[in-house]
Amino acid sequence: MHHQTAIGGSFRWRTLRTALLCAVAATLAYAGNAQAAAPAARSGLAAPSPAQPVALIAGQGVGDINQTRSRFGVHATDLGVMWRDSRGRVAIAFGDTYGQGWGGNGAGPETADWRYNTLAHSTDDNLADGLSIDSMISDHSGHAAQILPGDPAVQGVTVIPTAAISVGSRDYLHYMSVRSWGTNGTWITNYSGLAYSDDGGQRWIKAPAARWTNRDGGSHFQMAAATKQGDFVYLFGTANGRFGDAYVARVPGSRMLDLSAYEYWTATGWQSGSLDRAIPVMAGPVGELSILYNTTLRRWVALHLDERRAAIVMRTANEPTGPWTGGQVVANSADHPGLYGAFLHPDSTGENLYFAMSQWAPYHVRLMRLRLADLPSDTNLVQDGGFEDHPASARTPPWTLNGRGGIDRGIGNAHSGANNGWVGNTSGWNDLHQRVAVQPGRWYRLTGWMRSSAGNAGGYFGVRRPPSQGVIAEQKFGPLPTYTRLSVDIPPSNLTELEVFAGGWGLNGQDFWIQIDDIRLEEV
Repeated sequence: MHHQTAIGGSFRWRTLRTALLCAVAATLAYAGNAQAAAPAARSGLAAPSPAQPVALIAGQGVGDINQTRSRFGVHATDLGVMWRDSRGRVAIAFGDTYGQGWGGNGAGPETADWRYNTLAHSTDDNLADGLSIDSMISDHSGHAAQILPGDPAVQGVTVIPTAAISVGSRDYLHYMSVRSWGTNGTWITNYSGLAYSDDGGQRWIKAPAARWTNRDGGSHFQMAAATKQGDFVYLFGTANGRFGDAYVARVPGSRMLDLSAYEYWTATGWQSGSLDRAIPVMAGPVGELSILYNTTLRRWVALHLDERRAAIVMRTANEPTGPWTGGQVVANSADHPGLYGAFLHPDSTGENLYFAMSQWAPYHVRLMRLRLADLPSDTNLVQDGGFEDHPASARTPPWTLNGRGGIDRGIGNAHSGANNGWVGNTSGWNDLHQRVAVQPGRWYRLTGWMRSSAGNAGGYFGVRRPPSQGVIAEQKFGPLPTYTRLSVDIPPSNLTELEVFAGGWGLNGQDFWIQIDDIRLEEV
């Protein structure tokens, strides 16, 4: 992805580059087109990333096995959308790519042989020592070509591939036409669309009718992930930027370019022509998503960037429609500053997950390996139910705070692990809460561990309608001198989202506190 700061229609690269170098020195997680959340510092409390680097796929740096600079004029690039193509190879689509004159950190300058996107192919089936690139689509010897052009009919700064899949002898790329870059993981697209190739990726045609227009800046399917099950292609989509929920559609593989053939997952099941009625299957923030079925777990696996946690997380589900788990951290920015992108290798169906991960500084793509044995499967639908993902930060995401509270980090108040949440005050309502995507018509059980002061007379733990609306099910509690497990059963309903909360009332000016840990929401 290419970050540009627009001022009066021009782009101030020198200013941006200076800012980036300062950001790198401060280990800011500057990802893709916009600055990510600051990484969790390695304080001795944050767990090391389970996923480990294998080798560079493209760009410059330690472990550069493909020498893309000398072989293809690719000095720096990002993303690395991977799929098994129509010729049986692994195809790898990169985002904004730079050659001679590249600035050395991050994207740019534009004069550095900038290409919006490039495409590589590999037949390497031994990923333990890296992913070898056999060739790249080129416009002349030693120079990777841009495969998707811009659109002269709209204002735009780049065209970026976000997902890909093959059906029979045809390859499809989902791409986004970026209108403008924002800050902090935001940008605006003109539209997203599908391009196809019938000659193994040499030439691509952008199908004019296969587009999702970004009508209000928040339209679904501006970024995507694609996977197959039976005769259907499943397309997961998010709004532009990295903070939206994820939705899912399905379409017969033979009708990929016909938007009228797409069915969207709604509160009443699959419905054609119902994009506006689609319901979230993953609560955000979801950025740079990829999905496949894993035979070891016997579950669907999703990897994506969680911008607020500054981490790549893994979520799983029994069905593409969910419910999807809240996400376990597989790579964090304390170990990999400026990380983003998490595109699964199509052979990641067994005990090892291999994926392409980008880093903003210096701006390259690295193959990562996650041994599933190092990250036990977790069915919790809550994100960071143990409050462990931000050990050195004052922020509470993915939890949201009402009133007074926060996270105790490594001070001995936790039920398990190093950290716990807390609320406390002398007046008003105070809670930590989180929105979770669920499937209608199913039973769920919420559990958690609470400890509270002698002055607590109005503690509550339960679920309500988001945002902070009527209570659906809850358990009231008073003083709890030791951590106590609370449990709330949630009956079937037509709701597609729940808001989990734990908190209490400050009554009569009396101080109270509640310590909160190990929150779980599971289907029963």
